[in-house]
Amino acid sequence: MDRFLRKYWLTLMGVALGVAGGYIYYYFWGCVNGCPIKSNAWKMMIYGALMGGLLFNMLQDFIQRKKSKD
Repeated sequence: MDRFLRKYWLTLMGVALGVAGGYIYYYFWGCVNGCPIKSNAWKMMIYGALMGGLLFNMLQDFIQRKKSKD
């Protein structure tokens, strides 16, 4: 488990920030009706977690490639 956390810590941080960002987006700018994702806090948090995880995973790959070149 410790090895997994060390390897994917940046991706997991992106997921956590995405969940928080998704809820903040829902709270301040979410639709009341008519929006399939933005009208439900849980769906928006899952969407934010997915986007945050993907974004930070790409960032993690970029950092690892840059370290291996040096």
